[in-house]
Amino acid sequence: MTYWVYILASKRNGTLYVGVTNDLARRVHEHKMGEGGDFTRKHGVTNLVHVQPFDTALVAIEQEKRLKKWRREWKLALVERDNPGWRDLYDDINT
Repeated sequence: MTYWVYILASKRNGTLYVGVTNDLARRVHEHKMGEGGDFTRKHGVTNLVHVQPFDTALVAIEQEKRLKKWRREWKLALVERDNPGWRDLYDDINT
């Protein structure tokens, strides 16, 4: 099984959310439908802009906690490095 650490954004350089899941397509769909949680619903954080796969839940959760402690600028730089157009990657995982 693959575990995923992901970053959602409301828009380019907008509000960010870091999460972890074992079913990326389902979880991002929940966020898009407003079922992801109060924070993402309130701030319109629905665009999947960064994804990292992991082999174990423990390592994925550790990475999620690490990213949540990162400065905002570092998270923005991570997205810019791997997804400079801030494309919503949801369609890539849902095909």
